Amino acid sequence: MGCLFCEIIKKEKSAQIIYEDDHILAILDVFPRAKGHTMVLPKKHCENILDLEDEEIKPVFEGVKKVTGLLKQKLGCSGFTIGINHGKVSQQVIDHLHIHIIPRWEGDGGGSIHSVVNNPPKESLEEIKNLII
Repeated sequence: MGCLFCEIIKKEKSAQIIYEDDHILAILDVFPRAKGHTMVLPKKHCENILDLEDEEIKPVFEGVKKVTGLLKQKLGCSGFTIGINHGKVSQQVIDHLHIHIIPRWEGDGGGSIHSVVNNPPKESLEEIKNLII
């Protein structure tokens, strides 16, 4: 089965494209959480951030910055929530890396990135650090 986002990037499927360069395509999310909710898609297929080729990291995130600036300029929003759903457990539906840019306004009813999950660790921060390093 093909990748929906690859089909959109190849213009085989339609989408509301708001920005494109050699490395990314930015499209409006079909299930928007706010006006201007955008997804930035790397043009090279990769499932998640760990699969993104090192040489693509900079241009992809430069694209995220450009699109964020475009949305701020055109929509006049007060802020943004920017994030990635990585893997099925985080509700990643399409296995092609995509970075969500969600414009925010005062009183929009949204929360911070901290409201996504509430599963505080039982271990101390030092214990967790020692597991990681």
